[in-house]
Amino acid sequence: MKDLTQGKIITHLIAMAVPMAAGMIIQTLYFLVDLYFVGALGAAALAGVSSAGSVFFFIMALTQVLNIGCGTLVAHAVGRKDRAEANALFHQSMLIAGGCSVVFAVLGFGFAHLFFDFMTPDAATRQAATNYFYWFLPTLLLQFGLTVMAAALRGAGVVKPVMSISMLAIIINIVLSPVLISGWGTGNALGVAGAGLASSLSALCAMAMTLWYFVRKVDYLAMPHKGLVPDRKRMLKVINLGLPSGGEFLLTFMYMSVIYWALSQFTASAQAGFGLGVRIMQVLFLPVMAVAFAAPAIAAQNYAAGKFERVQQTYRYTNILTCVLMAMLTLACLVNASWFFAPFSDEPQVILVAATFLGYVSLNFVPAGYTFAASGMFQALGNTWPALYSTASRFVLFAVPVVWLAGQADFEIEQIWMFSVATVYCQAAISYLLLRREMNKKLVYSDEAMMPPPLRS
Repeated sequence: MKDLTQGKIITHLIAMAVPMAAGMIIQTLYFLVDLYFVGALGAAALAGVSSAGSVFFFIMALTQVLNIGCGTLVAHAVGRKDRAEANALFHQSMLIAGGCSVVFAVLGFGFAHLFFDFMTPDAATRQAATNYFYWFLPTLLLQFGLTVMAAALRGAGVVKPVMSISMLAIIINIVLSPVLISGWGTGNALGVAGAGLASSLSALCAMAMTLWYFVRKVDYLAMPHKGLVPDRKRMLKVINLGLPSGGEFLLTFMYMSVIYWALSQFTASAQAGFGLGVRIMQVLFLPVMAVAFAAPAIAAQNYAAGKFERVQQTYRYTNILTCVLMAMLTLACLVNASWFFAPFSDEPQVILVAATFLGYVSLNFVPAGYTFAASGMFQALGNTWPALYSTASRFVLFAVPVVWLAGQADFEIEQIWMFSVATVYCQAAISYLLLRREMNKKLVYSDEAMMPPPLRS
């Protein structure tokens, strides 16, 4: 970690955020490329792919545990200049990733059809979701190992090589999608199954390239050796730190599931429009999330080095950048939200649902930006439980009334979006209060503890 002066913190924050934003764009493009070509297959296919894609949030919940736990602890070890500990944490995280891949493979292949039976509105959507998911499942399984390697490198201050590999992988996906989905050049169109297969093949290429980079180019971190023995203490350390952040993504998966369940009472166009709106919203959020996700590495290393004033400065600059960017996005969506969706569907009802969704939720972009920034600071301070508490509060405030309203005769889709907006403001307020308490405890008290004793007369 560079010895940053006050004036260079914001520059370093942006410098780290740019390649991370590229990586996040690439990751989201996996879905957008699929949606673009699948959209031509009709609302049922689009709804099926969107519904199956929601399972990605469940995988994100699991990988986020490793992402935050491994990345933050490696950053702390790097800040203390403890190379051996950084490698030990990375190796144990890879063992956890391997175990998670095996468990989810069993769950995915064995029980996914039960989930889609419950979440989809009709047989055509259900079939599309199932066909897509089974071919997309290898992509999900590979995320565990890829996430750990990227997190370890990020903790050591290296982000660009992994982003370059991801960019190559998405190019492969873009090339394969029209070939496998629509049969370009082959005449053998696989439809939604081809969308899943294209993503899985590109993810496999990303894994091969990342392993090659680690073996040939990385000196500070080394890949685990064959005789590696599980270290229960380090494993629990990684899991305990990352678990609350993983819980946040799990709650996001549950939040999405509640919406898909509520929308299953309408036509497939409702689920297709919502799925499309969520994906576009994710793309719009990427610059903000990149800043919010870059901040923990900077703040964590300064916190471990005892430079608490720079932690405060990182928090301040992160808030300014995220809120300004979110305000700009809000204005863009309020001017005309529908033009974002025209390339992905030519069905008016799908575009109407998507545009209405984005028009409503754009009103919560600024408080959502703050919650991203606050969550990153909880990670840097080594206590991510408060972020989970604020996310859980939002889920409860949203799910209870929506489930009740879904049973009413006059239930309308717009009611879902109104509760979504209101609960984000509640979450931001709770995050602010919890983070203020955490920073007062960790930074103010720590500063006082490091002060020299008073002179005695």
